[in-house]
Amino acid sequence: MNLVREGTRVAVRAREFPTNRGGLCQKGWTAAELLGHPERLAAPMLRESRTSAWRTVSWNEALSRIVAEITRAQSDYGRDAVGLFGGGGLTNEKAYLLGKFARVALRTSRIDYNGRFCMSSAATAATKAFGIDRGLPFPLEDIALAKTILLVGSNPAETSPPIIQYFERQRLSGGRLIVVDPRLTATARSSDLHLQLTPGTDLSLANGLLHLAIANHYIDESFIQRRTNNFEAVRRVVASYWPDRVERITGVLASKLVTAARWLGEASRAMVLTARGPEQQSHGVDNTLAYINLALALGRFGTPGCGYGTITGQGNGQGGREHGQKADQLPGYRKLDNPAHRAHIARIWGVAAESLPAPGLSAYEMLDQLGRPGGVHALWVMGSNPVVSAPHAGHIQARIEALDFLVVSDPFLSDTAMLADVVLPAAQWAEEEGTMTNMEGRVILRRRALEPPADVWTDTRIIAELARLLGYGDYFSPEPRAIFDELRRASAGGLADYSGITYERLAREDGIFWPCPGPDHPGTPRLFADGFPTADGKANFYSVQSQAPAEEPDDDYPLYLTTGRVMAHYQSGTQTRRVAKLVEASPRPFVQIHPVTARHYQIDDGDMVRLTTRRGIATAFALLTDTIRMDALFVPFHWPGASRVNLLTNPVLDAQSRMPEFKVCAARIDKSGA
Repeated sequence: MNLVREGTRVAVRAREFPTNRGGLCQKGWTAAELLGHPERLAAPMLRESRTSAWRTVSWNEALSRIVAEITRAQSDYGRDAVGLFGGGGLTNEKAYLLGKFARVALRTSRIDYNGRFCMSSAATAATKAFGIDRGLPFPLEDIALAKTILLVGSNPAETSPPIIQYFERQRLSGGRLIVVDPRLTATARSSDLHLQLTPGTDLSLANGLLHLAIANHYIDESFIQRRTNNFEAVRRVVASYWPDRVERITGVLASKLVTAARWLGEASRAMVLTARGPEQQSHGVDNTLAYINLALALGRFGTPGCGYGTITGQGNGQGGREHGQKADQLPGYRKLDNPAHRAHIARIWGVAAESLPAPGLSAYEMLDQLGRPGGVHALWVMGSNPVVSAPHAGHIQARIEALDFLVVSDPFLSDTAMLADVVLPAAQWAEEEGTMTNMEGRVILRRRALEPPADVWTDTRIIAELARLLGYGDYFSPEPRAIFDELRRASAGGLADYSGITYERLAREDGIFWPCPGPDHPGTPRLFADGFPTADGKANFYSVQSQAPAEEPDDDYPLYLTTGRVMAHYQSGTQTRRVAKLVEASPRPFVQIHPVTARHYQIDDGDMVRLTTRRGIATAFALLTDTIRMDALFVPFHWPGASRVNLLTNPVLDAQSRMPEFKVCAARIDKSGA
């Protein structure tokens, strides 16, 4: 997008770009309204205690207080008493610098980010299967080339409208779209086949489709033999997932399963795409591996219009997880527990490898231990709002309130910032320079269009100044270009190799796909054409069996509760709920409930209702619709306070990715006050 001045205000104008072809969603068109919003934070704020009033202070006073509290916490409790919680919307430069700040200036292991709640299961599964995690290992335009697409747990018509153009082109060229979702979403409504499964049964459905593909000789035996490992073990497992059994488990008619398998198997180019539906579960990695198994069995990876990918949610969901925000990670997708990786990064940073901390705790585990013995006592939150977005949110709010000290960087006073001791006003997207990496692995340059307000700093300037005050100023630059050049060196030779990418090339070429290991390298739009970055160059099948969600409906909690997004809002709504047009489009929290289910509970459309799980109570307005299963409820997660659906969600974690089970838990519903 471009910004243009219209009198005294600025407005967004679309431009032709390789990814979105000039398309923007409601949130993009209205993004400029936030730049001059009257509720925007204009200067640092501080308070002496959680019960005292805020007062505006200088940057010197705010940063001095932060340094004093960091020093006190580490002196009293040890280095890991200070933690950092980042965000998937930060630029690559900010994500990189935040990870470096944790390991060099603080020497703490306690850093993670909200992308753990978004992409971690898909990232873990892709790394296990392919040796690398890039959301889409092919350009978005490949979607238009597929003859059949299986889209699982995603509703891009509302959550990523600009990419729908590729699905439309696929349909216009005679392609078929199969959507797997417990709801008849806007995307499912435009599909050729909707598989409306019971929440939490994704793995059984995937194994059932692979069973049918094998039985009907749809699989690519030559590809499997030449380019993969462990298929025979998977063949044995899925042999028991015959259609009638899968129908009983998933609620999807066997005839629809047979049709879906036939369409995929007979297509000259077949693609499998997953998203948060199967991934945000306590068995999210295994769910994703089951769909990867299906894609691998169909073959033709590295060929246009074929393969497996995952749809990324946050603004820099891909780049944000590549360069060091994760608890176990170093830049370039290197690992903290790998001695060679530690040595490489330590050399770039100019520190001793042994000074780098060990891997820390995942996002929810770190938040769960806030204020406890051995946990974090002073926390810095940057670009995130865990009071609304974390599972079991009431518990997480209590843990945040138990901190000795909390600092939040944000353009607005978010729900988490309202609990802070110090709030730092951060520059917004149009006021800073930096790079982002989109879901297809394309690194793009975001140029500064405006100067930030006089007393508002960029996040990189804040990090660099805090590092200076802590005695590590020589290790940190606040300038995005300098940070990116260091990131390039740090990522060199890693899986996510940016070393051949420069700001000049990005401006000239409108983005470059990683890996790009040299200045003359064209980038890598499509992975896996010649092999996989595994030890033997082959992809790996994994035998996975279906397992029940951590919580299923019973007499006390008879319904499934699932969560997600709506078109008008984004994440915790801190920004979008401040835009009048977006509020008008989706003004209040709601729960989708089937009319038959509503009648059973004597609920009418528009009633205020109470939702209850074993973790808490939330309120919302009833929205009756026959697009949802009769045994399920759907609530968006954009609203704060008593309408936080994450007061209800289950924090049980996937054993491999540490992803919480946002998508499935047991709930009950009744009229509020009944």
